[in-house]
Amino acid sequence: MADPFYITTAISYPNGKPHIGHAYEAIAADVIARFQRAQGRDVRLVTGTDEHGLKMVQTARGEGMETRAYADKMSSYFKQMCDDLGVSYDTFVRTTEPRHAAASVALWKALETSGDLYLDRYEGWYSVRDEAFYDESELVDGEGGERLSPQGTPVEWTAEETWFFRLSAYQQRLLDHYRDHPDFIQPDSRRNEVIRFVEGGLKDLSVSRTSFDWGVPVPGSPGHVMYVWVDALTTYMTGVGFPEREGDYDRFWPADIHLIGKDIVRFHAVYWPAFLMSAGLPLPKQVYGHGFLLARGGEKMSKSAGNVVDPMELAERFGVDNLRYFLMREISFGQDGSYSAEAIVARCNAELANSFGNLAQRSLSMVFKNLGGVIPAPGAAEADRALLNKVAAACASLDKEFARLAFAQGLEEWMAAVFACNAYVDEMAPWALRKTDPERMAAVLGTLVAAVRQLAIAVAPLIPSSIERLLAAIEAGANGAAIAQPVPIFPRLELPAEEQPA
Repeated sequence: MADPFYITTAISYPNGKPHIGHAYEAIAADVIARFQRAQGRDVRLVTGTDEHGLKMVQTARGEGMETRAYADKMSSYFKQMCDDLGVSYDTFVRTTEPRHAAASVALWKALETSGDLYLDRYEGWYSVRDEAFYDESELVDGEGGERLSPQGTPVEWTAEETWFFRLSAYQQRLLDHYRDHPDFIQPDSRRNEVIRFVEGGLKDLSVSRTSFDWGVPVPGSPGHVMYVWVDALTTYMTGVGFPEREGDYDRFWPADIHLIGKDIVRFHAVYWPAFLMSAGLPLPKQVYGHGFLLARGGEKMSKSAGNVVDPMELAERFGVDNLRYFLMREISFGQDGSYSAEAIVARCNAELANSFGNLAQRSLSMVFKNLGGVIPAPGAAEADRALLNKVAAACASLDKEFARLAFAQGLEEWMAAVFACNAYVDEMAPWALRKTDPERMAAVLGTLVAAVRQLAIAVAPLIPSSIERLLAAIEAGANGAAIAQPVPIFPRLELPAEEQPA
């Protein structure tokens, strides 16, 4: 039986429509999932929406809607985004589902059994937008002396009876885990930030609310609902069948990777492992905090700044696979990166349309035109073997880099092989060999098609729809059958005149 591999995205908070940052994370998770499937792993990819909390109540009220109806509407946008972007999730979990409430209650009872929950009164700073509590020492002053969270969001003083989790009791256990499992938090910059935070001391965490009722009810404590992060984090186990301790849960938990934005690393690398330790459950193998996708000019996207971009508008304009390729190629994964329409067009035209797409198109077109569409065997000359060896080495390097989530670096190796293939075409000049040495022409074209096929398979997790069409065209020529007349897989992109660089 194939080895299991379990990856999750963050569970998106749907108080607004998906933005390009949500798409970036979903695409990255899908590339990882497809890559691991190609390696023969039995993969589970879980995503979903985190629909509880005060922010959802307030936003729904502002829209003049019931909270549940608003949650249904907004969650559907996130599911549709995943579907439209080709995200091959296995389970989409909504925190308003009964199965998730059962999982959350089971985790709560395990924390209760461990003696790590107690009832007290909370007074302190709370950010509704972040759904997070902050210590006075973490706050910064905004314009006019307004108190802001480290994320720059408004905070308000909150006082209410709540259940507390004994987070302080897990400080040393967490530090020991970080030491013994250096890859638990990645990249290293995130790991270092979390270690400094935990070393600074942990205070017990408020884990229930009484000021609103939109959430999972706390068992045996009327009027209390679970703090939204207790509920949201449990989603990762809901997605594989928790609280049942068999079947998918037994096979896939603990998760191999929680893929999240860097702004929520604390919740996943401090609170979540402490909850699991308390409950006696295995910890995820890795929490990976990727960087932000920034708008032109390096600004973080936000509704308040008015620079939120609908990813589906970009996908419709440039094509899903072009968008997927650009995001994984342009940005060194784990770091912040920026994008623009001009950059998408430049990158995709240079590498997909002009380089790989042109290589595939002219190789197959020459087979169609000169060999009746029948793909010949690769050549055995030294130059042929050298090219195929170079392609094989580049694809192996791509696999190695993708395995460590270094997508841009892996694609750099892949592009070097594409350039080598194009250089081989120019050097061999099969159009000239057609008259002087038809047999050698066939060997050259066979070598090229073999190289294109291997390059296509290697990059399929990234641009699956385009590669599926390309491989279908090649495989149509199996067993001596003729291929159909090729059509370009990556047409050139164009910017409107008003967006052309000056």
